[in-house]
Amino acid sequence: MAKKRAGAKRPAPQDFRSEALAQALEKQDMAAVALALRNGNTVVPLIKPGPRDNPLDGGEVWTYRDQSTGDVALLLFSDARNKPANLPPGVGIYSPAWLTAFLTTHRDTITTVFLDIAGPHPMQAPPAELLKALQA
Repeated sequence: MAKKRAGAKRPAPQDFRSEALAQALEKQDMAAVALALRNGNTVVPLIKPGPRDNPLDGGEVWTYRDQSTGDVALLLFSDARNKPANLPPGVGIYSPAWLTAFLTTHRDTITTVFLDIAGPHPMQAPPAELLKALQA
């Protein structure tokens, strides 16, 4: 049986972060954002969190629907601390494969993707553009 390392613990959801994505957004460099999304994890707001022991699996993703237009936006974050407090409190950290599958599945529903919508360096992209970057 493997021993647990003394003092080792899983990061708390509020500690989820993608340094590469944060740096790419700071530079407002779409190529660097695409690279960060293709090679790293992304923080996603959840209506219902997944299993506590595995933040990489499960959970129900929260999307924003504009009441006046019906447009649906997916919000992604470079850091859980950048998620506005008025969104559901749960977050998960998801892989590039998950993001590709999610955008592919919902390509006819999601009209835009916001990255760090509340800052410090927000960016917006069409889902088709992100899918193209993820599949490059």
